[in-house]
Amino acid sequence: MMVAPFLIFAVGNESRGDDALGPLLLRELESWLMADSHADQFELLEEFQLQVEHAMDMKDRQLVLFIDASIKTRAPFAFYRAQMNDTPVLYSHALAPEALLKVYAQFYHENPPAVFILGICGESFELGEGLSTQAKEHLAAALEFSKKLLNQATATDWDNQCTQ
Repeated sequence: MMVAPFLIFAVGNESRGDDALGPLLLRELESWLMADSHADQFELLEEFQLQVEHAMDMKDRQLVLFIDASIKTRAPFAFYRAQMNDTPVLYSHALAPEALLKVYAQFYHENPPAVFILGICGESFELGEGLSTQAKEHLAAALEFSKKLLNQATATDWDNQCTQ
């Protein structure tokens, strides 16, 4: 079975207000990719949180995009390349994408693929809340940006789109 060259990984919990931004964007992108006949080039995954096993999902990919809501991101979103760091991976759940890069390198004894993060600005993450008005606006901006991004197929193209 051939692995799709591009992986889009959304992290979030729809029952926690703006934490739904990642999964909601992923579904919008899935519909757009299907209509645009590019779906076979992308694998789309959705989880509540990242775990060490997700490093295996990155194997044989050209580019990996992680989408998540962030309270620390300036509105409407931030897009940047993930950098592997030397921080020890101490937990088996709730990892950051940067931690997965280290797990990948340790497990496969090779450099991971180019990994980018799209952090969408969220403000309210309370259990049982819906998406905030501001988050809906940020989601729309992130969707337009993502469509343009996915039409570009190299890490260099993506590096040129980084906002930080």
